Amino acid sequence: MIDTAAFQGKTAKFYTLGCKLNFSETSTFARTLYNMGVREAKKTEQADICLINTCSVTEVADHKCRQIIHRMVRQNPGAFVIVTGCYAQLESATVAKIEGVDLVLGSNEKADLVQYLSDAWNKVDTDKDKETSEGEYHSVKTKDIKSFQASCSRGNRTRYFLKVQDGCNYFCTYCTIPFARGFSRNPTIQSLVEQAEEAVREGGKEIVLTGVNIGDFGKTTGESFLDLVKALDKVEGIQRFRISSLEPDLIDDELIAYCAESRAFMPHFHIPLQSGSDEVLELMHRRYDTALFARKIKLIKEKMPDAFIGVDVMVGSRGERPEYFEDCYNFLDSLPVTQLHVFPYSERPGTAALSIPYVVDDREKKHRAHKLLKLSDEKTRAFYAEHIGQEADVLFEKAARGKVMHGFTDNYIRVELSPDQAKEEYDNQILRVRLGEFNFDQSSLKAELL
Repeated sequence: MIDTAAFQGKTAKFYTLGCKLNFSETSTFARTLYNMGVREAKKTEQADICLINTCSVTEVADHKCRQIIHRMVRQNPGAFVIVTGCYAQLESATVAKIEGVDLVLGSNEKADLVQYLSDAWNKVDTDKDKETSEGEYHSVKTKDIKSFQASCSRGNRTRYFLKVQDGCNYFCTYCTIPFARGFSRNPTIQSLVEQAEEAVREGGKEIVLTGVNIGDFGKTTGESFLDLVKALDKVEGIQRFRISSLEPDLIDDELIAYCAESRAFMPHFHIPLQSGSDEVLELMHRRYDTALFARKIKLIKEKMPDAFIGVDVMVGSRGERPEYFEDCYNFLDSLPVTQLHVFPYSERPGTAALSIPYVVDDREKKHRAHKLLKLSDEKTRAFYAEHIGQEADVLFEKAARGKVMHGFTDNYIRVELSPDQAKEEYDNQILRVRLGEFNFDQSSLKAELL
């Protein structure tokens, strides 16, 4: 039994880097501490506890993690500082040596945050010299990461994020995520349905399914992702489900057909491509080729013509010769996708990609990224423009008084409601609107309530 008396009335600040899965987990950490009597500190208030949930997908992410840790320590002198997440798993000892860090938890240990926090808190000497002491760290090797931390939370967002899976068995040559999060694992469908039902009781209307490789759901329990989708679709009260990311080789044709006819799964997909060159995909050890990817996109659009399709694409990876990038650009240009999430390749220690001899310099990476981002903007604007004048249902999100109110259609078009139309009671409500012209920066369509 953990004695939480020492935490009553304490304050905490949280900082999350990286993916939606990390945001979901941080929200769960915050709720756990709240149940222990810890309230979230105000922006101008110094906190007693700081928790940083880190990312390590790129070298830039690692650098930003260190910057945020230093900033949190500096702005909250004397606070008990906890660091967890992917960077904490991969570089536990290094993070523990950062001035001001008290506790570092790897991917297996973060599920027991309360126990580790309680134990470490009781060890802290209030007179200790934080400039010379090192924090303690707890982490295990990749093969020993077994725990699964349940998470279904919305934090400050309207949408809930339900963690349905963790880890990855793919080991693509450029990626450290399997080392940081371990092998693929998942809870039961029944437990996830129960979490979705709890979100309904809290007033939730939309849930995003998150994970590392969620199409791989079922490795632990002998179930399938399609089984999960069908079960969640029956949860009354949740009006919208979104799937955060699906590997192309794991998008079953039956899943596409089901989503097209489902009650609550939205016509919205996010599919990592990484490269539109078959030669580069082979170097990456991806489990599909461009022909399979194109077929999946075509099928989605046949079943759901208005579907929003986001695509992850990496530029400047080792082995991406100029002609391969041109193949990638032309391939993406030919596809009816909506948005590209473009990021430059970053060297990661210990990855197999480092053995590939052809290296793209940073200047060329930026050039390629800029070219694809321009293509993305063109595709997104064209998709939005096709819907001007149409009616749509929009889930609105809270806005400050006197400000525009934003929300999303079922197919993820961002819309804004003018201040003279916006009302506080519209927060977390699905309302019928007519989609108008672009707003001033072309990031949204203006909406008129019907």
